[in-house]
Amino acid sequence: MIREAKPEDATPVAQLIVQAMGDLAYKFSNTDDRKATLALFEYFFKLPDNQYSYSNTLVYEEQGEVFGSLNGYDGSKLADLRAPFLIYLAEHCGLINFHPEPETGPGEFYLDTISVAPEFQGKGIGKQLIAAGINRASAFGHEKAGLLVEVNNPGALKLYQKMGFEIESEITFIGGLYYHMIRTI
Repeated sequence: MIREAKPEDATPVAQLIVQAMGDLAYKFSNTDDRKATLALFEYFFKLPDNQYSYSNTLVYEEQGEVFGSLNGYDGSKLADLRAPFLIYLAEHCGLINFHPEPETGPGEFYLDTISVAPEFQGKGIGKQLIAAGINRASAFGHEKAGLLVEVNNPGALKLYQKMGFEIESEITFIGGLYYHMIRTI
């Protein structure tokens, strides 16, 4: 079942966010410590009005456990949603003057992190979450959904293309090369 996330989903969703982000999550936490990185995302997930908030997240739940998540929001609100996160990173993680490139912008509903627990991958849950994210975008009045995928991730690229996303451009984001993909709704 896919449902809107709740603050009490923080522990499993933080793990899914870190899994989706990979090395980026550790760049944000400014440490190689997995517990500290998970704690950072748990903290922000429980708060409203930021890009990693429960209020911007859908989860896939089965038998009372969360096994997948999709985080998405109006791209025009990125700066406002990112601001509390960047302030916290400066104050608590030592990332002074850290200004990541914008990964989205006005005119799209941005699917920020999409993740399925390893033992549940290959069962169509990712497709269900993406479809739910697209439906959410449409319900909020958006005509386009966007996302980033690493250029060297052909499996994810293929999935997104099957879901109707097309490569719009290549962008650099925090030192990595990504395709910015768009799907018209």
